[in-house]
Amino acid sequence: MKFGKSICILNVGGTKYTFPRDVIKDFPLRRVSRLHSCASEKEVLEVCDDYDRERNEFFFDRHSEAFGFIMLYVKYGKLRFVPQMCELSFYNEMIYWGLESSHLEFCCQRRLDDRMSDTYTYFSEEDTKTEDELRGHDVLERPAGARRGSAKWLERMRRTFEEPTSSVAAQILASVSVIFVIVSMVILCASTLPDWKTAENKSVEEHRYTESLEDPSGIIEAVCIGWFTAECIVRFIVSKDKCEFVKRPLNIIDLLAITPYYVSVLMTVLTGENSQLQRAGVTLRVLRMMRIFWVIKLARHFLGLQTLGLTLKRCYREMVMLLVFICVAMAIFGALAQLLEHGLDLEMGNEDYASIPAACWWVIISMTTVGYGDMYPITMPGRVLGGLCVVSGIVLLALPITFIYHSFVQCYHELKFRSARCTRSLSAEFLN
Repeated sequence: MKFGKSICILNVGGTKYTFPRDVIKDFPLRRVSRLHSCASEKEVLEVCDDYDRERNEFFFDRHSEAFGFIMLYVKYGKLRFVPQMCELSFYNEMIYWGLESSHLEFCCQRRLDDRMSDTYTYFSEEDTKTEDELRGHDVLERPAGARRGSAKWLERMRRTFEEPTSSVAAQILASVSVIFVIVSMVILCASTLPDWKTAENKSVEEHRYTESLEDPSGIIEAVCIGWFTAECIVRFIVSKDKCEFVKRPLNIIDLLAITPYYVSVLMTVLTGENSQLQRAGVTLRVLRMMRIFWVIKLARHFLGLQTLGLTLKRCYREMVMLLVFICVAMAIFGALAQLLEHGLDLEMGNEDYASIPAACWWVIISMTTVGYGDMYPITMPGRVLGGLCVVSGIVLLALPITFIYHSFVQCYHELKFRSARCTRSLSAEFLN
């Protein structure tokens, strides 16, 4: 600092603190220490809210009581929350002065984590990116009135198709989409009934795939596919980042659900009624069953499925750890079970445990406490091993479940909070 007196006064919310100028240089709070490197009043005003050159007094329009507790941290090295003050508000004060959550005492860190988990004031990277893009887009497009109106219309269309709770039109569109999904699923499931095709396809005909638009089921299926295709195309057109749109999991699932229909129709048209259709029948039936992915389209409209997907995305490490636990236990117990039930007595041994892979099947159904009863140990050592396998399975499966459960609750409240924000905007739109 190349100006002012040797004594500096910090005025935080009306409470004054006096320090020598040399102390400011190495002050533990980054915002305060930045004052020492300021070479002009303009740079000072970038750090504080106001400055009095005559008294060398720096004004900060911040919470005085919170800064008092922060000063206790500077003096004694322990930082705790202010009583009767919101943890998030105090955390904002900490960030302003250059402190982080790691400076808090351990008990206060846990309180802050719980508070953030309950209220979800943080947003995902996608939401933050979207908001930043919107601000930047508005700033760039503000001079051009026509282009701004076009961008606003595209944004409204995007929200209508991507966020089912953003407006009344979005809710109607989502309801129609859900109806089409349910109808297509009913048609797909009913088409596998033995009596569904019997009347029109006899003997060998009922084992072949025929895609006929003359049948009522074929017409309904074509209409559903047409709706899904149009919806996907419109969403792609109004999306901001086309590459990001293609990479999203739900959009990939939409593509996997729509493509098999057109592939199957194309193969039927190309092969006709000759013998090539019989060879392609298995492939066509597989493509037809891939339409079951339509069910996952409901995740776009239901909070529970979104919570499940977000939980799996955030807990992939815990899921991998769970699979590793199961695989290690399966290898150990499978080898021991094969040895005790078959390896010690090759003539009178239990043939169900003739190999380690066969024993691993018994291990996995025992660890998950399913117990089909299709194979079971008959020797006393094998039964003891089976008991240990069941108990170990309960313990190993329960260890990572706690982390997954907490993440599920966290994801549920986060998505519920986002949905509540959209609902509030929807209510305002409806009232207007």
